[in-house]
Amino acid sequence: MRDRIIEILSGVRADVDFEKETELVSGNILESFDIVDIVAELDDEFDIEIGPKELKAENFDSVEAIEALVERLMGDE
Repeated sequence: MRDRIIEILSGVRADVDFEKETELVSGNILESFDIVDIVAELDDEFDIEIGPKELKAENFDSVEAIEALVERLMGDE
């Protein structure tokens, strides 16, 4: 799952080292349009629905945070 998330992130922003970066949102690396693209890709890839209440900076600040969000949403189904 982690590798696929990194592929999705790299597809949106190829200029970022997602393996090392831990402040994707709080460090202003990802913009709102990037998040929209990432959410759509994650929804499709993992058959989940990331709703408005999950659109918090802490859920998208690192690969680990995104992975935890996806795992949580997959478990809620």
